[in-house]
Amino acid sequence: MPKRYLVYLPSVEGKLEDEWKQCLHQIVKSRSSGYIPIKLNVFIDIPDFESFLEKRKSILQLLLNEFGSESPAVNISVHPPEKPWKVVVEGTFTNDKSAIITSKSYQSVNYVVIESEGKKEIWAAGVSSYKFPDDTRKAAERAFDIMAGLLANENMSLDNLVRQWNYIGNILTVRNGVQNYQIFNEVRNSYYSKYRKIAGYPAATGVGMKHGGVILDFCAVQPGKSLQIKPVDNPNQVNAYNYGQQVLVGKKKEGDPVKHAPQFERALLMADRNEVVLHISGTASIIGQKTMGKGDIAEQTIVTLENIKKLTDTERLNQLIPGAFPYHGRYSLFRVYIKRQEDFGIVRKICSEHFPSLPATYIEADICRDDLLMEIEAEAEPGQ
Repeated sequence: MPKRYLVYLPSVEGKLEDEWKQCLHQIVKSRSSGYIPIKLNVFIDIPDFESFLEKRKSILQLLLNEFGSESPAVNISVHPPEKPWKVVVEGTFTNDKSAIITSKSYQSVNYVVIESEGKKEIWAAGVSSYKFPDDTRKAAERAFDIMAGLLANENMSLDNLVRQWNYIGNILTVRNGVQNYQIFNEVRNSYYSKYRKIAGYPAATGVGMKHGGVILDFCAVQPGKSLQIKPVDNPNQVNAYNYGQQVLVGKKKEGDPVKHAPQFERALLMADRNEVVLHISGTASIIGQKTMGKGDIAEQTIVTLENIKKLTDTERLNQLIPGAFPYHGRYSLFRVYIKRQEDFGIVRKICSEHFPSLPATYIEADICRDDLLMEIEAEAEPGQ
């Protein structure tokens, strides 16, 4: 499915409600110009979990009022944009009029089904119970339960996952020797072991958010006959699922022989006769399995961009899927996670110099290691 990504910022600083309405007005304008909304990520700045739940409810109601039975998948999360803004919205759209696009709901999670030329895609967002802000394990298990049930409802399974976003509250917090991110990785391993029967993993991002709990977004694909899906490695990095025990923080789960590493591919290449898409996972300043540029935001940004460029190397991609496909040679979107507000300007400047005019979302988030200051994910249409 051909996609377009658009990023919306308010035009006038104001209260969160006012800034959100300004963004919504822009989204409606995009729809009126022929773009069909598939997924919206609404990133907000709000102080506590209870306020977040209240604001999430009101945002979803306004979207329901506007889109009705054609609502996109929506995730609202506490990832503050660059100050002074309180809201930034990232939209995934298509203008493919030949596709059959259906909005559905499963256990209060809105998702979108896209059917075109024998291929079926599911885009889901905001997958969470929103009930366990202080218990990462229960929050993660409930989110994975909903995801597995939603996929089963569409005659699919975790085998069909191609892209997953994992938002983990207080990701770096360690309690009783156990880190929240490691707890999430143990739960992910448990569900993948139970529900994934194929080799390899989806592309994925795992970052913190400013309140507790776990929220998942995902894209799953039931392939048509011509679709090929291949994992893409970075020769300069150890695959995350092969990280050594010394990299993983905290104690292992009682009864497990080892701590389970993050299970995702560095990137996932999807190609059929009409389209080539490269899903680039959350990528940071890591060479081998070692953090580079500790304490230096500029160096970390440059190393991260070089890692992304390595993943999009055409010669290597052509070895995975020979170049009989329409490679267009452009990035569709960057989403940039930055740990500290004071670093936004430096990161934005470097990214803009390397990739001018590229749609990019800049938001605040803890990264999965204490010494990582930023991370970038991307989508690309590889060129030759």
